[in-house]
Amino acid sequence: MSAAGIVSDPRTGLDGSERKYLRGLAHSLNPLVHVGRSGLTDAVIEATRRALDEHELIKVKIAADRDERERIAEAIRTRCDAELAGSVGTIAILYRQQPDPERRRIELPPRRQ
Repeated sequence: MSAAGIVSDPRTGLDGSERKYLRGLAHSLNPLVHVGRSGLTDAVIEATRRALDEHELIKVKIAADRDERERIAEAIRTRCDAELAGSVGTIAILYRQQPDPERRRIELPPRRQ
């Protein structure tokens, strides 16, 4: 507990086993958000936030060259307060835990000490 009396979440970022677990869950998913020729717009960010609120784990298809895809995936991760679980080709896999325990769909495995 911090000095302000707020309990912080000990999970900061994803470790390797959590990323692997999430990539496995994402395997059968279809991309819910598409970043097209217009690039990263406010509408894309808002669509990504809504998708993460609803599903926690999503795929984003990014139509850009390799270096640009990495930059766009990182920008989405930052602006949506999400974690990048992985990427393959034009697909980025994003995860953000639902803050409401009643609405959570994904339970991450316990971290190893």
